[in-house]
Amino acid sequence: MDPIELKKAVGNGLLSFPITHFTADLKFNEPAYRKHVEWLAGYDASVLFAAGGTGEFFSLTPSEIPDVIRAAKASAGTTPIVSGTGYGTALAIEIATAAEKADADGLLLLPPYLMFAEQAGLVAHVKAVCQSVGIGVIVYNRDNAVLTADSIARLCDECPNLIGFKDGVGDVDKVIEITARIGDRLVYVGGMPTHEVYAQAYFAAGVTTYSSAVFNFVPELAQRFYQALRTGNQPVVDQILKDFFFPFVALRNRKKGYAVSIIKAGLRALGQQPGPVRPPLTDLTAEELKLLERLIQVNDVAKIAAE
Repeated sequence: MDPIELKKAVGNGLLSFPITHFTADLKFNEPAYRKHVEWLAGYDASVLFAAGGTGEFFSLTPSEIPDVIRAAKASAGTTPIVSGTGYGTALAIEIATAAEKADADGLLLLPPYLMFAEQAGLVAHVKAVCQSVGIGVIVYNRDNAVLTADSIARLCDECPNLIGFKDGVGDVDKVIEITARIGDRLVYVGGMPTHEVYAQAYFAAGVTTYSSAVFNFVPELAQRFYQALRTGNQPVVDQILKDFFFPFVALRNRKKGYAVSIIKAGLRALGQQPGPVRPPLTDLTAEELKLLERLIQVNDVAKIAAE
């Protein structure tokens, strides 16, 4: 997909990150994954990010990522597929070029591994990855890769295929500075964990789309919340936040790494078999899984989403 076409698609609606299915012995379960991506593609996500953060990019080997991308492309119909890439510059380029060969429509550049760096080094890193491919690149601003407005402006000048900025830091004032300065040169994506609880503040900052992790197991509810947000239906926004998202976040925050683990647990609560998370992540306990099941049942998610 042309980078400009991808930019338009990303900005058109709700985004999501499919989990990556594993077998009991932690191998990629391609049939289950393909079935899941096909199911998600039926709920009108504008773009799906395969092998992203929720998809356990950090636990996949570089050789597995093209397999995940090919499986997603084969199952997503017309929904564009963006691949994760990251780690050090050389490895990020290796993954990026392999993903492009596997027909990824674009890339999400996650932070480098471990090291904090100066802005000049981060700019050089992003530029090198952008210049290694012809597809569009979205840079993920979080953790040890927090770019300033000056750095983003420089990258926009030097990298025509840099099409997006995703924020996972939560400093809305800095996001406003970037959106005001860069304007529509980029598409802006909200990327906080369970971004729905931050979405109203980000909308005010000009970030009108985001990636929804819960879309993996309650896609109807995720879309209903997004549409209520876009149309200013505050009573529906408030209801879903109070009845579902706030209790969900409280459960997610019980342990480190649960931002990913609880999404797989959500599918498990629906009777599906996504497999375990890979170490170093840990799965929810049996008691926590029951709490999640009860949250879904008490809220009657399917009924709420249809109203």
